Amino acid sequence: MPMDREEPIAGLTGEEAARRLKTFGYNELPRPGHRNILRIVYDVLRQPMFALLLGGGAIYFLLGEPIDGIMLLIFATLSVSIGVVQESRSERVLETLRNLASPRALTIRDGRQLRIPGREVVPGDAVILAEGDRVPADATMLQAEDFLADESLLTGESVPVRKRAALPADGPEAAPGGEDLPFVFAGTLVARGGGIARVTATGLKAEMGKIGAALETIALEQPRLQAELGWLVRDMAFVGIAVAALVVVLFGLMRGSWLEAALGGIAIGMSVMPEEIPLVLAVFTAMGAWRISRARVLTRRAAAIETLGAATVLCTDKTGTLTLNRMRVELVATDDAQWRRGGTEAASDAIAKVLRAALGASAPVATDPMDRAVHELAAERGGTPPRGFRRGYGMRPDLPAMANVWERADGRLVVQAKGAPEVIAELSGLPPERRAALLHRVDTLAAQGVRLLGVAEGELPRGAAPPESLRDVAFTYLGLVGFADPLRPNVPAAVQECRSAGIRVVMITGDYPVTAKAIAAAAGIDSGAVLTGGEIEALDDGALAEKARTVSVFARVRPAQKLRLVEALKRDGEIVAMTGDGVNDAPAMKAAHIGIAMGGRGTDVAREAAALVLLDDDFASIVATIRLGRRIYDNLRKAIQYIVAVHIPIAGLALLPLLLGMPLILMPVQIAFLEMVIDPACSVVFESEAEERDVMARPPRRPGVPVLPRAALLWAAIQGAAASAVVALALFLGACAGMAEPDWRAFVFTTLVLANIGLMLVNRSARSSLADAVLRPNRALWLLVATVLGVLAVTLYWPPAQALLHFGPLHLDDIAVSLAGGLGLVVLLQIGKRSIAAR
Repeated sequence: MPMDREEPIAGLTGEEAARRLKTFGYNELPRPGHRNILRIVYDVLRQPMFALLLGGGAIYFLLGEPIDGIMLLIFATLSVSIGVVQESRSERVLETLRNLASPRALTIRDGRQLRIPGREVVPGDAVILAEGDRVPADATMLQAEDFLADESLLTGESVPVRKRAALPADGPEAAPGGEDLPFVFAGTLVARGGGIARVTATGLKAEMGKIGAALETIALEQPRLQAELGWLVRDMAFVGIAVAALVVVLFGLMRGSWLEAALGGIAIGMSVMPEEIPLVLAVFTAMGAWRISRARVLTRRAAAIETLGAATVLCTDKTGTLTLNRMRVELVATDDAQWRRGGTEAASDAIAKVLRAALGASAPVATDPMDRAVHELAAERGGTPPRGFRRGYGMRPDLPAMANVWERADGRLVVQAKGAPEVIAELSGLPPERRAALLHRVDTLAAQGVRLLGVAEGELPRGAAPPESLRDVAFTYLGLVGFADPLRPNVPAAVQECRSAGIRVVMITGDYPVTAKAIAAAAGIDSGAVLTGGEIEALDDGALAEKARTVSVFARVRPAQKLRLVEALKRDGEIVAMTGDGVNDAPAMKAAHIGIAMGGRGTDVAREAAALVLLDDDFASIVATIRLGRRIYDNLRKAIQYIVAVHIPIAGLALLPLLLGMPLILMPVQIAFLEMVIDPACSVVFESEAEERDVMARPPRRPGVPVLPRAALLWAAIQGAAASAVVALALFLGACAGMAEPDWRAFVFTTLVLANIGLMLVNRSARSSLADAVLRPNRALWLLVATVLGVLAVTLYWPPAQALLHFGPLHLDDIAVSLAGGLGLVVLLQIGKRSIAAR
């Protein structure tokens, strides 16, 4: 691209470029130290959850229960896979950033143009930039011709910013965003014009590199629920092992039969060992990801699903998240008339004239978002660009207006201009009173989130040549054209639903405070106060945390400041979800508890850093995902509560005969049969339960509250104690009736199975209604109940199965007593649930 300049730019020599490449390194993000697969597996093996899974599988193989052992080893393998994926996430994010930040570059070396890979650009290189190019490195403009740069990936600002050539008085301070600065940045796009720039920073020293460095140092947190359940499993396993060892020793010493003592100890250990909990966590996260995918949300980190249900703060970017990231003409106004999109006023001839002049002042082939918006509105209204282009005037630092000269059919030249309203007013020679009224109107409309350009038109005498400066044209002021990045239509309803669910929505944007406040107000976000990036920079962490508690709109925020805001909210005890679509959002999304990326408009970096990706960019999908997250957590709590409750009667029935000198009722084979009921019950059945009616009408659960708080744990213990009482009653009834040992065992075991089904029904809903317990639709539940009852009938009446489980046949009156015990348990616990709810 030729550039007129008094002193041609020779650029670096090839030798100097090679020397600097050796000194500064490649223009890319350095690869972090790679760990081999053995090292990653070793790190995962050190986690308590995996160690327990592996140890439990080995114990089951030693006990002769290969099915359970194989299942636990499968989950152990799954645990390794999750760990490997988690450890490699940072590398994938960095790889995406590296590809984005290293385009090919046209440089000047040895006095001639040379196109090289972007990774070989070095500080001091002269790079030629043209419209549509991606800037290969941070640089300072030496020459700029009508140069606009799209820096939205770094700033979140949807409107390209004007760049100029550097002046001797310019300082070294370089930051993305802002008009009429000479600095351009790696990864940004040239929206219009062209120029030559001198590279000042590459690799990690560039703004894009600093974001990559921030991503590299952010550690992915272990999900709170996974850590909590890991401790719960470990503690219950230790208790089971300790009780089993005590039973073996006491039984052997008291009765002298070490073989029966060993059988009793094994039964106790199996009854207490909570191997269902890892199963539940794996099934709930996998099924949760599947359910969320049906809502057009991709799950990249499954554990974030349950965390989303606990989110207390939702931090959202503005551009492309709350808005469509597409400039649109919202109004056209003259002194006496105004047309507004969606309004009832018909456009007058004066309004049409303003629009024609704005179209004539725009680039014939539109690349700038505002020019495209004018072309789109003109096309909607049947307008076409003028013909006979003679000359164009780009925006300059001293005159922020652009214009085009057109030749009419009669040979006259017309000059049509648009630009900053105050400049158009000056070019049009408006008197002070009219100029003051115009600027007041501009301020009023700007407070509504509208960006305004003034429009003017002037004629040149017949035969005159286009002037050298727009100041030589006698312009007539025509009116204003207002632009806005429209709010997504469903955002206000989604924000309102978040508010009803106790979730505070916070906007963090790189846009201007006035625009941010207007968009926030339209979306329903509290816009009473706005904190800017400069103000954030002046605050220490404590003061920032204090401000973050009350301010919900943050404007002109840079990536590092977004990250500080997320970290401040996290330190304040909030569960933070962060949405976004640009490179500038990636560090904050990765640091948040839940990162949510826009999949359609979002960058690869944003998607890689996120835990969830909205495939259709629908902000309302976040609300649907929160609803599902709460449902998943509710059902997970029900499942864990059921697991705790159901192990109490099993452990009691394994221990009570030993203490009372009775024959063993529960042996490992019977407990293995029970596990075939418990495992699908606490995973598939509870996962399929419908959401509670108040799922989105209650505040998020408090951060730090365990999956089973004290009240829920106590209620589970009460359920288990009640079921133990029913089973113990059956035990004593059989003993008093003098039942043969196989019949007695079958009678007590049947009562235990029916009590188990009763516990499933009780834990289906937090409500106290007996109808809810029985009539709520759940096909998986009734399929399981039918299967269990069918298999139970086979074990009671098929001789080979009777022999395997040491059962005898039951009479109808025995079955009736067992059934009465199960039904009585359900009624009793539902009444108890109602009493607890009334307190």
